[in-house]
Amino acid sequence: MTHQEFKFKITSIEDSLTGYSKSLTKNNEDAKDLLQETYLKALLNKDKFDPSTNIKAWTYVIMKNIFINSYRKAKRQNMFIDNTDDQYHINSHHSSYSTSPEYEYEHNEIMSKIKQIDKDQHSVFLMNLEGYKYKEIAENMDLPIGTVKSRIFLTRKKIINKFKEYQN
Repeated sequence: MTHQEFKFKITSIEDSLTGYSKSLTKNNEDAKDLLQETYLKALLNKDKFDPSTNIKAWTYVIMKNIFINSYRKAKRQNMFIDNTDDQYHINSHHSSYSTSPEYEYEHNEIMSKIKQIDKDQHSVFLMNLEGYKYKEIAENMDLPIGTVKSRIFLTRKKIINKFKEYQN
């Protein structure tokens, strides 16, 4: 399939892609951005497309993956802009939670129990808690993905055991 044929096939399903992007984003401007990113990624990965498959389904998968990855990235960053004169970017990770005394006590108690666990295990667990995926943790910590999964599982079990007294 030539580049022109591929480009024609993709642009011929623009209406379907536009509708799908709007259903994902619920916002016209974000839908347009998602559509452009999808076109770009599809064109850059033209060599990976099998002409015997459905191009509409292929581009839908690309769009869905871009949307999911963008959502995860935004969630992990969790940034907002302070509208003061200096316009600092402030990470609101902790400010989005309640600051009640009860919350602070419970949070500190949970964190102290987590930190009682072996550092190798609790550091992997905390990264997972912050929203990192297994693969990202494995790359960051230079560990096999199976080790990451195992440490997270074992840490969860240890934490549950440390809070047995609070269970009914």
